[in-house]
Amino acid sequence: MDDAEERTMTDDELVDAQQHAAADDIDEAGETVTEISYDEQRYPARPRRLRPRDQFRGGTLRRFLTDPRNANGGNPSYVEWLVRQSMLKDADVLSRQLSGQPSMWRNPYARPDARRAIESTDVWFTAYPISLITRPGESFLDALGDEALWEAFEWVGINGIHTGPVKRAGGITGWQETPSVDGHFDRISTQIDPEFGDENAFRRVADVAESHGGSVIDDIVPGHTGKGADFRLAEMAYKDYPGIYHMVEIPREDWALLPEVPAGRDSVNLDAETERELSARGYIIGELQRVIFYTPGVKETNWSATAPVVGTDGLERRWVYLHYFKEGQPSINWLDPTFAGMRLVIGDALHSLGDLGTSALRLDANGFLGVEKSAEGLPAWSEGHPLSHAANHIIAGMVRKVGGFTFQELNLTMEDIRDTGAVGADLSYDFVTRPGYHHALATANTEFLRLALNTALETGVEPVQLVHGMQNHDELTYELVHWATTHRDTVYPFRHEEHTGGEIAEMVRADLTQKLTVDADYNLVFTQNGIACTTASLIAATQGKATLDDITDADIPAIRDAHLLLAKYNSWQPGVFALSGWDLTGSLTLPADDVRHLIASGDTRWIERGGHDLLDVAPEAVSSVSGMPRARSLYGSLGDQQANPESFLSGLRDVLRIRGDHGIAIATQVDIPQVGHPSMLVMVHRLDGGDRRAEDAPLQITVLNFSGETIEGTVRSEFLVPQSTAVDAATGDVVGRVDELQSFSLELGPYAGLFLVLEAPETDD
Repeated sequence: MDDAEERTMTDDELVDAQQHAAADDIDEAGETVTEISYDEQRYPARPRRLRPRDQFRGGTLRRFLTDPRNANGGNPSYVEWLVRQSMLKDADVLSRQLSGQPSMWRNPYARPDARRAIESTDVWFTAYPISLITRPGESFLDALGDEALWEAFEWVGINGIHTGPVKRAGGITGWQETPSVDGHFDRISTQIDPEFGDENAFRRVADVAESHGGSVIDDIVPGHTGKGADFRLAEMAYKDYPGIYHMVEIPREDWALLPEVPAGRDSVNLDAETERELSARGYIIGELQRVIFYTPGVKETNWSATAPVVGTDGLERRWVYLHYFKEGQPSINWLDPTFAGMRLVIGDALHSLGDLGTSALRLDANGFLGVEKSAEGLPAWSEGHPLSHAANHIIAGMVRKVGGFTFQELNLTMEDIRDTGAVGADLSYDFVTRPGYHHALATANTEFLRLALNTALETGVEPVQLVHGMQNHDELTYELVHWATTHRDTVYPFRHEEHTGGEIAEMVRADLTQKLTVDADYNLVFTQNGIACTTASLIAATQGKATLDDITDADIPAIRDAHLLLAKYNSWQPGVFALSGWDLTGSLTLPADDVRHLIASGDTRWIERGGHDLLDVAPEAVSSVSGMPRARSLYGSLGDQQANPESFLSGLRDVLRIRGDHGIAIATQVDIPQVGHPSMLVMVHRLDGGDRRAEDAPLQITVLNFSGETIEGTVRSEFLVPQSTAVDAATGDVVGRVDELQSFSLELGPYAGLFLVLEAPETDD
């Protein structure tokens, strides 16, 4: 025991400790119940949907509270209270439920398998907990488990739901929890946040989804936590908790180097001069490759210094800690001798998979798991580091070992996405072409999108590996990391000239900023990362609507058609297709004044996170339970749209039916040819089910018009066989015959898209 624990315990404390020990040793003396393999008892027809939850032994986490007293390292009761809430402690308990079990050897785990993941779920609804409007007294998770919602999802073709982060997040100050600083991506516990429901409600979502042929996807954050119990224990130098983080104790004799922490705060960001001085003295590795969320006077470096903290040994310490993102998101150290950070993250993953019943996990901030000092004068190596690849391999391998899969939201270069995906996550979010299709719509020109698609194929990033998403909770990212960093000096043909990647990135950003935020006042720039907007507000801006009041009911059909065009682009190619409640309801951005208190710090993304009521269960509600004001909806509720054959949802149903009927999700993309009209995009795929040896598999062609005008163009590709006929999958009509130049012509209406299947030429006997 530590010195702080060497004392006589009271009777109450003894009972409490015994109860806690019993929770730690779940089922150690009990008999192991033999389960039917592959969940034959409940789901005999679908063994591929085996949920990791069913592979765990029984038992849950128990938590006990003590009366609040002094909140510092000198109070053993406070320390024990923090330990019982810590994620690291929960990880130690949860990991024992799988150790030594035969279930750990049932599944292959070494290599990512995108198509296996897609075959289990390929069309996702991405939820955002604080924005969903529910019935009075109904929690977010209860709403997600509503049979009516899943009936609507099944009707349209959605078979997966990404819940978004629902576990406790934010921080702990004294005995009190503090709110999240980043939309619940600053996790501090494995517990479900009571604001969103409880664990039983989450398990019901998984069960209801399963009954409708769907799956549930949760989040883990391998890159950082919030300032919860784990971080507070680390500050106290308690056991191996400091090993969770990239944090360095600064000796008292050098405290003069550190900035003073103002009253009411627990840390302060270092300026560049202090960062250089601490690096020169060997305390920290110093400047990193970039400062994400850079804001003068708020975040000028990736390092912050804590106020003095009393440890469990009675000593007072000050620390400097790394945070790639916000000050309240201390970064996890994946190569500390204690491996405490690794244990914490793996435990959180096992809790979601094994206890809650999810089938997959999103890896957030997983590209920043390694950091290393570089040569003198150069920034530290922090992106594309081999340790990130190794850590991702461990996380993804563990998830596959228990029967799940992972996807990553990695906004780095295409090479980074390729290399990380080679051993880590099964799928990656489509930061590769997402800015490109937005740019195509904003300019009615697909040149940059075609450049991005072809570069991805040449680099080895196939679309089947990607989650092609429309709007989610984040901004429209236009950092264009691939072009602006590693390839900033690489020369590409663009706009009839040769330009460097850096120049192209600047031109694309300028186009998007002008069209979406200058010409329209309802979309806002978000730091240096991108533009805060919804899909509907982006489309409205590209159609010349300067203010929200300019968007009338008469404009809805054109916005709907462009929205369906983007759905066709994202779903009529291999990979996962994802969309949100803001997409399904056609939500616009909130007036900035409605969320002024939230965007005051510079996080303009709150304008795009308006409340939305999918089932029209609370028509009088002006906000969600979490307080997000209701956004203006152009399309209405899911039920109203189901009854209207001209609605966005009805159109989406037709798009997804074609997607499912032809197996495009697991096909192979073979060509992105040049086009005869700048607004046209052509993607050629082989419907081979992922078997590259099936060279005689049917060809499919997605043809899209990114303009609001009728266009004529030519489809040409070396993969087209002369005399083949191009058949419209929606109508069965022949729309063209391939000539001897391996081409055919067609006409496309405004924002139109065609899913064409090539039929081989007839041959004589």
